[in-house]
Amino acid sequence: MSDEGRLVAGRYRLTERIGRGGMGTVWRADDEVLARQVALKQLHPRPHLSEDELATLYERTRREARSAARVVHPNVVVVHDVVDDGGRPCIVMEYVPAPTLADLLDGGATLPPEEAARIGLGMIAALRAAHDAGVLHRDVKPGNVLLGPGDRVVLTDFGIALTAGSSTLTRTGQMVGSIAYMAPERLRGLTPGPASDLWSLGATLYQAVEGRPPFRRDTAMETAYAIVTDPVEPMKQAGPLEPLVQLLLSKDPADRPSAGQAERALLATWSGAVTEAVRPTEAVQPAEPVPAQGGRRRRRARSGRRLALAAGAVALAAAAVTAVTLLQAPGHTPAKKHVATTAASASPAPLPQGYHLVSDKELGVSFPVPDGWTAGARATDEVTYKDPTGLAGVTIGTVEPAGANPITHFADIEANTRVNYSTYRRLRMQRTAFRGQAAAIWEFTFQGRARVFRAIDLGYGREGGREYDIYLSAPDAKWETYRPVFDNVRDGFRTTG
Repeated sequence: MSDEGRLVAGRYRLTERIGRGGMGTVWRADDEVLARQVALKQLHPRPHLSEDELATLYERTRREARSAARVVHPNVVVVHDVVDDGGRPCIVMEYVPAPTLADLLDGGATLPPEEAARIGLGMIAALRAAHDAGVLHRDVKPGNVLLGPGDRVVLTDFGIALTAGSSTLTRTGQMVGSIAYMAPERLRGLTPGPASDLWSLGATLYQAVEGRPPFRRDTAMETAYAIVTDPVEPMKQAGPLEPLVQLLLSKDPADRPSAGQAERALLATWSGAVTEAVRPTEAVQPAEPVPAQGGRRRRRARSGRRLALAAGAVALAAAAVTAVTLLQAPGHTPAKKHVATTAASASPAPLPQGYHLVSDKELGVSFPVPDGWTAGARATDEVTYKDPTGLAGVTIGTVEPAGANPITHFADIEANTRVNYSTYRRLRMQRTAFRGQAAAIWEFTFQGRARVFRAIDLGYGREGGREYDIYLSAPDAKWETYRPVFDNVRDGFRTTG
């Protein structure tokens, strides 16, 4: 503790040691120039290292500062400065007066799945920001997650971060990081990627709900071997988080969900605790769209609590709309989003007997619906009509701007659906054309609370313009009765804007 009170770089007064790890010590310090508190990471002396090894270590530390400084995000600790202290680099960071997730999980403590999901949302937001900046963290673990005031989650310690295009700064066979949270491909000596950080996120979430890392063994060597070869031990307390964690811990990086898919699944778990109390017998609540992928325009997602409360209100008002709203459940990117331009015109079919024409000025569309069907859930970018039983419905939605083919975002939605709905089964997904424009058709089934449902979705539109989606869902046992409804709505659909 002899360093306490010492002045570093003529500016930072060390006041209290607040952390110590394998690489160095973290101090709370007073910035005497700007009169603020900061955190200062100071490397341990390494008298046993050669000059070349020390140079590598110091360069890694400076790179930590450069890497972290590139990532500007509320869930990433702010790096203020990097200074020299007797030849050793020190990183000056934002001081976050908070415990770590490791502190919270000390002694095998666990968190409810919903709280773990909330923390996971902060971590995934930080990782997405880092990956967008070309930075891999490479040491995601509970000890590097700060739980700050106001429910703030902060990812810190980019000490072994890797920036795209830079050298690894490790010798052949040398492992850098915490073994229990290290992805299999890294242990096998392969080049890490964003999926490696997501594996570490999965290991962290596993520990948060189960009280231990997923592959912890008595020795580091046994732990590493288990990570590469052993299956994940069954989870007993993960609840709705289990499917996501299982996928994140896949041995093959290609089998892991993307960061966006993981984010949506975490949002579903976090908001699910609120919606469960108001969920009707066979309804799955709709939710605010989350950022789309594949280069599409990103849409602002509301806060989880607001999303959940709104979803519950819609569910109560709409009664049993499981089939219509499956892909709008919390954590899913709807297949039906806002659109607006007119599509290639075609004369709509005559109004079928037993149908009436409805128009929606906001969407700029009109289409036939069976007599007796009434408006159900309504959003800015979609409208739903349901039959008197509440078990079947048609949704007209829009996406803007349209991509080259709707099959791209259909496939993205499907990938996310597989994460959260184990009963989902694809029947077909294929490219087609409709009214002279690129189109895709998607059919699938899924298990509701009391019966199997079947759905069909047609999307079409011109790239860069607007895409229209016509979606029908109904009980599978009565599919032959409801399938003609889709055909009639499709054939009579027209744009009015």
